[in-house]
Amino acid sequence: MREEQSQPFSTFGQALKKIRENTKESQMEVSGAVEVELSSLRSYELGETRPSEDILMLLIQHFALKDDDATELWRLAGYSDSPMDEAQYFMNDDFGSAKATQTVSISHDDARIVYTDMVQVMVNNYGVIINFMQGAGPGNNPLAVSRVGMSKEHAKSILEVLKTTLDQANVMEKKAKSPTKQLPSGKKKQG
Repeated sequence: MREEQSQPFSTFGQALKKIRENTKESQMEVSGAVEVELSSLRSYELGETRPSEDILMLLIQHFALKDDDATELWRLAGYSDSPMDEAQYFMNDDFGSAKATQTVSISHDDARIVYTDMVQVMVNNYGVIINFMQGAGPGNNPLAVSRVGMSKEHAKSILEVLKTTLDQANVMEKKAKSPTKQLPSGKKKQG
């Protein structure tokens, strides 16, 4: 009875540990990749605590779990049956911590693009966190519409791809604006 009280998420913890071990990653590697404290990850695997929904989503994404496996891990953590039915948008303070949340339902078939007008970038020893934000949140506060975490190396490669793509778009745009050169028709002028 006492062990059940100190490990209320033991089934979830065992499943998470098994997934990590199957990928042959250490706890240190996983905690760095999803930017969670090592002690927190250990607590999850021991079944003492469960991650927040957003950290659980990062773990699911990190391990590239398929729908059924992701749903099962989500359920074992004690959340609703489907992790993809609702998304939470976070209003953040200057340090990236959530001040308030707004839950929005999103369909699996929803392919809308979210446009942003602000970005907040944070770098720490584990990598880079980018908050893409929109200026129309409650109380006109910036609302984080997407949070992306990655390694510093991956962030550098994204910068290179972004620069190359924008440069190519600029070249195409200039070509479209320049007058088209035509070859002479070959007909002689009559004089």
